[in-house]
Amino acid sequence: QVHVVESGGGSVQAGGSLTLSCTASGSAVSSYCMGWFRQVPGKEREGVAAIDSDGTTRYVDSVKGRFTISQDNAKNTLYLQMNSLKPEDTAMYYCAAGVFSWSVVDPPPATTLDAWGQGTLVTE
Repeated sequence: QVHVVESGGGSVQAGGSLTLSCTASGSAVSSYCMGWFRQVPGKEREGVAAIDSDGTTRYVDSVKGRFTISQDNAKNTLYLQMNSLKPEDTAMYYCAAGVFSWSVVDPPPATTLDAWGQGTLVTE
């Protein structure tokens, strides 16, 4: 059973950059489709980016060209490099792992994914 813990959130000015990390334990990130969601109070959780076990990546349109998802299998860690941050990027960001390849545009129910972190807050 994989467990994930996010870190790296914080306060940043518009136009700035931030890198989120998601460290996994219990299983290898390379065995999962890993990804990031975000949620603003009062709104539904939104898919942001995902990376398959073969390295295929995908992003929601609002972050394309600004965010980069990657993973370091040796460190068993997932990253989200966020550049050119906008006020609308303010949210709680969650890391998730699933055994199937999931869509960020139409993400699966939260209960179908194998692991969720506690979230890390990004504010501007």
